[in-house]
Amino acid sequence: MGLKGIFSKDNDVDFDVNNIGEEYFEVNVMNDSDRSGKLSIAVENLADFSDTDRILRAIRSGHVVFLKIKEMKEKDIGELKRSVEKLKKTVVANNGNIVGVDSDWLLITPEYAALAK
Repeated sequence: MGLKGIFSKDNDVDFDVNNIGEEYFEVNVMNDSDRSGKLSIAVENLADFSDTDRILRAIRSGHVVFLKIKEMKEKDIGELKRSVEKLKKTVVANNGNIVGVDSDWLLITPEYAALAK
């Protein structure tokens, strides 16, 4: 019993579910040719440690994030350090960059956005 043409426009491809072996295909999710040339930038404010999860979602979705940390720095420097460490772990795991801009801002970029330091 075969599934024909479900995953391709070419109807000559036949997938036999009974003869599926251990084949693995490497898929490039972030292909440079698929980009439209637009870069999404999010400006966020880190006022509390709970804001870290919202910012992590933006980073994981591929946005460049300008992060204002002034409010949290004035309120609690320990919480700021925890938040920055959590953000840094995610950015490093996704091959991105995180840099300080001035003393009140962080710039967080995904893998495809290069920073000239």
